[in-house]
Amino acid sequence: MEWQAKIQRLYHTLLLTLGQCDLCGNNLNSNNLGSKSIPSQTLICSCCFTDLSLFKQEIIQGDLLNWPAVNKALPNIHFDHLFCLAPYLAPFTQWLPQFKYQGRFELASLFANLLAQQWLQQYLIKPASSTVLMLSVPLHSSKWQVRGYNQAHLIAKRFAHYLQLPYDNKALIRIKKNNSQVGQTGSQRRSNLGNAFILAKAFPNDIKHIILVDDVLTTGSTASEISKLLKQAGVEKVTVVAVCLTLPSS
Repeated sequence: MEWQAKIQRLYHTLLLTLGQCDLCGNNLNSNNLGSKSIPSQTLICSCCFTDLSLFKQEIIQGDLLNWPAVNKALPNIHFDHLFCLAPYLAPFTQWLPQFKYQGRFELASLFANLLAQQWLQQYLIKPASSTVLMLSVPLHSSKWQVRGYNQAHLIAKRFAHYLQLPYDNKALIRIKKNNSQVGQTGSQRRSNLGNAFILAKAFPNDIKHIILVDDVLTTGSTASEISKLLKQAGVEKVTVVAVCLTLPSS
């Protein structure tokens, strides 16, 4: 209900104002994740950060497609690499709906911060690379008017800033409105997403690699449909970046 969402948002705002951890309520300390290039996140304490179920990027070389179970669960995809922060488990199962539907915008900074730290640790792409452009998965205009913001854009904008990479939030347009895809199979999602996106403009000739940002990847259908469009436009490689991946059932 609306009043419950407002109370919950007020509670988290109060925690943030008081400098307390979003998860345990304890005072934040100076051991939060940070580096010389990226400021420390200020939402969870170091103990709660340690408890997060993050993917071990060093094992998969920063690409979840190197994990056989994930590769098998994502057939017929058109993107080349997949970088995700964590499986879609708690506390992300609470955070992402709060961010997406309740306007907890401070979570965009947390997600971008954690993604950038993990990305840079793997030396995946050098900052300020002239051949790379970052995009985000767009919302249909009608959905944007109801929600008022695109959660993928808010993450991508901060993520690009941390990585010192160019970001274009107007290059992709969603022209086909789809109903919620929750519970649909991969083939159903792919069918619904056919011709759902267009490019607003051509890319510069030197752009060869696109980083496509979204909040959660489930079947990969949306990212794959966009990747197919990008490659038809001459892009050579697409890396999908998402905060979470819904783990395959087997």
